[in-house]
Amino acid sequence: MATRKVHFSSLAEMAETMGFPPPEHPMVAVVRLDGPTTDNPRYRACAEQGVTFSNDFYSIAIKRIVSGEMHYGRTRYDFTNGSMMFTGPRQEITCTDVVMSADAIMIHIHEDFLLGSDLRDTVRRYGFFSYAVNEALHLSPKEEETVRGLMASIHGEYSTNPDEFTRDLLLSQISTLLKYADRFYKRQFLNRSIAPGSLLTRFTTALQEYFAAGRLESDGAPRIDTLAATLGVSGRYLSDALRAETGRSATDHIHQFLLEEARNLLLRPDLSVADVSYRLGFDYPQYFSRLFRKKVGMSPREYRDRTPRH
Repeated sequence: MATRKVHFSSLAEMAETMGFPPPEHPMVAVVRLDGPTTDNPRYRACAEQGVTFSNDFYSIAIKRIVSGEMHYGRTRYDFTNGSMMFTGPRQEITCTDVVMSADAIMIHIHEDFLLGSDLRDTVRRYGFFSYAVNEALHLSPKEEETVRGLMASIHGEYSTNPDEFTRDLLLSQISTLLKYADRFYKRQFLNRSIAPGSLLTRFTTALQEYFAAGRLESDGAPRIDTLAATLGVSGRYLSDALRAETGRSATDHIHQFLLEEARNLLLRPDLSVADVSYRLGFDYPQYFSRLFRKKVGMSPREYRDRTPRH
């Protein structure tokens, strides 16, 4: 039976579909289960139908999978001895008969919440938000106590009436949580080389280095063959390997990277849409605008007008 794909652009849309309480913040949601997911028939129904979910959020969850199976991209997610999971925007998750324990906590952060903040660039360097890491983070009892305490603090701030300090406090608390997660993951993978050496991780690093070196303006948008040569593989092999691992081609990954940079640059009042286009290596602003509209659902100018600047 063919898998049905569902993409969530807003936290409210996801909460309604999954049967979770409505989010108390438009850009951040904290979900605490008060019973196993078998008690939530709507969530259970989604899992049983083999639906593939994706969204525009960074998700952090501490939970135990009691039974069932989860696929992350094209590979099976290993929950053996694990209790913490991380996923990034537009990554695909397919659940089959998944039942979670009653003490699960999930934090979902819309990618736009990070725009204009230092955390926006930092979070993209964390390997545990990549498909390359396809196993849950195992926490010792002491580590789990630390993580749950940090998540409780985030939930406390999330539950208060928002004011001028809310965003900065939430960003600070999320940053602290991710720093601890990075420490614990490095401990887990201390004696391994698989995750850091995966082709997807190296490809993402090559894209980031290309941008950081200013090559978008000097050389234009990165070509698949150029990146493949940097990684020591052919362009065809790179595209085939990425498609097998993530279900998306190398071109799709490059476009997504450019659009993520565009969304951040468009919030700068000193840059026109044309300036953003040229900075991202597009020769023609019209082509950039068409691609942006196709992928984001609105023109760059409309996105700039609708997105609040922090």
